[in-house]
Amino acid sequence: MPLNPTFIAAIPLAMWIYLFLARGNFWRLREDTIEPKALENWPPVVAVVPARNEAETIVRAVASLAQQDYPGEFSVIVVDDHSEDDTAALARQAAQGPGAARRITTHRATELPSGWTGKLWALSEGARAAAADAPTFFWFTDADIVHAPDTLRRLVFRAEKESLDLASLMVLLRAKTFPERLLIPPFLFFFLMLYPPRWIADANSRTAGAAGGCILLRRGALERIGGFAAIRGEVIDDCALARAVKKSGGKIWMGLTRGSLSLRVYGRFAEIRNMIARTAFTQLRYSSVLLIATLIGLFVTYLLSWILFFAYPGEAWVPVDTAIALMTATFLVTVRYYGLSPLWALTLPIAAVFYGYATCVSAIRFWRGRGGQWRGRAQASRGI
Repeated sequence: MPLNPTFIAAIPLAMWIYLFLARGNFWRLREDTIEPKALENWPPVVAVVPARNEAETIVRAVASLAQQDYPGEFSVIVVDDHSEDDTAALARQAAQGPGAARRITTHRATELPSGWTGKLWALSEGARAAAADAPTFFWFTDADIVHAPDTLRRLVFRAEKESLDLASLMVLLRAKTFPERLLIPPFLFFFLMLYPPRWIADANSRTAGAAGGCILLRRGALERIGGFAAIRGEVIDDCALARAVKKSGGKIWMGLTRGSLSLRVYGRFAEIRNMIARTAFTQLRYSSVLLIATLIGLFVTYLLSWILFFAYPGEAWVPVDTAIALMTATFLVTVRYYGLSPLWALTLPIAAVFYGYATCVSAIRFWRGRGGQWRGRAQASRGI
């Protein structure tokens, strides 16, 4: 029986109609544009910066925190997570810089307990060290991010105005090297597809997500979920935290910003592969069935229409061309957000193949007992 291109082409078309119309408009990119006004009382905030082997970026990250123009009480704790480079020394040096001495302290994490992932233990250590200050909010931010001076003020204003327990910002990731231009915009596109911000903010939706590089969390919400011990073994720690807060009745929100920038450089494809592989199989709950389903889904959604376009020229052109147009148009918004040429919007299928490959690498590493690798640690055990 000969293949019916029109029938086959209808499958990816249906997927893209759903993604375009019914997936929370994830592709429209809801950038944070709030203009903070004066509050009667600006609540106290403690920033916690987990740092492991971040010598290249820690000084600039700490400097951006020291320069926050937050009107309320604000301090910073840099938690050295047993770095093997000069991170700790550079953090202490940066803490003595202009405007930093009165705000910034360093703390060395104790030995990582069994059952904890490294970052969550460092965050827990930082929160514990800040307990005496009794802050209203914790601001968890990574050691490779620089923030605009008004970042904290904007986050706190939104949290107070909208009674949020958790507010997070997806910072702007670099897209300058060739591997970054090809693969970083798709990273944002795929992440928002999995966690549409509109669904995250909807109290009636089960979707909960956060961007771990910049999270403002109400201290009462952290206590309500049982502290970081409640999620101590999670590899995808940011989304696990958001899920716990939302499940406990908390209100959460996630947006995007160009005002906070990631300093991390991905000059080689292997570096981006490792970044994806750290959490990809965890996202699939370590399920071989879901892995196979995901690979099939990637093929059908991103490749099948293009295969039909070239294999059956002129046939089934309406569903084929419509699916390709929807795919390109939705991704074009992300491409333009990064200031890239519109031609990059045509490369999404190539990126999908790479992400499928990285997901397979993630699974193989897990099966070999080396899952969740990050900064020299394998954090996802086959015993899970």
